[in-house]
Amino acid sequence: MKISARNYFQQLEQRIQAEASNIDNFLEQRVQILQNVVGLVERAIDLDKDVMKAVAALRGGGSINAENRNERSQQINSVCAHLFPQVEAYPELKAHNAIADAMQQNSYLQREITAARTVYNSRVTQWNTDIFAWPTKMIVAARQGYTTRIPFTASVETREMARSKFF
Repeated sequence: MKISARNYFQQLEQRIQAEASNIDNFLEQRVQILQNVVGLVERAIDLDKDVMKAVAALRGGGSINAENRNERSQQINSVCAHLFPQVEAYPELKAHNAIADAMQQNSYLQREITAARTVYNSRVTQWNTDIFAWPTKMIVAARQGYTTRIPFTASVETREMARSKFF
């Protein structure tokens, strides 16, 4: 019975480690997605700035009359010529779909992280309960030096931020 209990604890410990690893994998994916979003947003902002500067410069450059109509038309064509290669170089910026997709992936991964943490906490609760199961599991746990494990909890800062206003 003691050998069976020891094997049980070793298997449970492996499951707990696997669940912790799943959480880490989801967190890493989330970081990668958010880093990609930062780059996309920066490019979108730069593109928007360039376009707005060019438009403002054309609007503020004086009135269009018969004498300067061709010159203004050439300037507008020049701005568009510079704009289109930028948009083609970054097709994900055309409708900012990539940013929306990345934020959707972030939301999905957050749900997966929450689910993985729930599974992890269930395994830890099972571990904590079983090391006190009298007599066999408790004896084996004491001999092996097994102690209770701490389930995942949100940090104090995260709990405070959850109560604050975001918008």
